[in-house]
Amino acid sequence: MTAQRVGLGQVRPEWVDHYGHMNLAYYLVVFDLATDAVWPEWGLGAPLRARGLGTFAVESWQGYRREVVLDAPLAADSALLAFDSKRLLLRHRLYHAAEGWLSAENEVLYLCVDLATRKVAVWPEDVLARFAALRAAESPQRLALKRGETGR
Repeated sequence: MTAQRVGLGQVRPEWVDHYGHMNLAYYLVVFDLATDAVWPEWGLGAPLRARGLGTFAVESWQGYRREVVLDAPLAADSALLAFDSKRLLLRHRLYHAAEGWLSAENEVLYLCVDLATRKVAVWPEDVLARFAALRAAESPQRLALKRGETGR
């Protein structure tokens, strides 16, 4: 599947540090906004919570390529890189929305969690089918589904 670029607003004043660019912590905030943008299409978020399940992030990697500054328009594309019965690995790329250049990348490993027991659970079959349909052709660069595997 081809990743779609989604607008995420602009760099806010409270996100800018004393160097005049977006502080590293806020890149993770923006990547989380990108996650929120794709979750409904992927069958996650509110529909999954209604079934008593949720997604918990357990590992994250960020790579910074080029700074963004106050009021810079932001856009991201997201791709589902890998999954198994209990895990999901996704990738976000953050771009300057007007000029198109890459600012940062992010990979995140999620677990399916039973919200009543707070223990790892199995994805529902329909969610697994959706993951299979959405899976991108690219491979993870940094993270892996299981410890000991390498993303590269």
